Amino acid sequence: MQLPAEAVTATVLIEVVRISALPARRDAPYPGTAVAHWTGNEVDAVLALIESLPGSEQHRCGFSPGWSVRAYDNSLELALFEAAFCFTCHEVRMHGTAVPPALATQFFDPGALPARTLLSLFREETP
Repeated sequence: MQLPAEAVTATVLIEVVRISALPARRDAPYPGTAVAHWTGNEVDAVLALIESLPGSEQHRCGFSPGWSVRAYDNSLELALFEAAFCFTCHEVRMHGTAVPPALATQFFDPGALPARTLLSLFREETP
């Protein structure tokens, strides 16, 4: 999976969100509860894990993501990007100040080891 390179370099905090609904607009944050905040080496490891997600073809499910990650730089104001993951239809939707249109929708293989690892990390953080 491809993340915006400049945003990856600038990210100092990742917020993990357990999504509760779809946003009212495509570019709005996904509603839900922040269940974790990752910093330091965790940021580097998770971004590398996300970037290692192998591609896949789209599967139709209606896009019902369960988790998202929001990446922030030192200002901690607006998210550089938010990536919402649907492990059923293999889709990731990204938006944010650093996301070019070509990266907004991507597909990943949820059965691959990196995807299973990412899902396990999300589940560990969910209350």
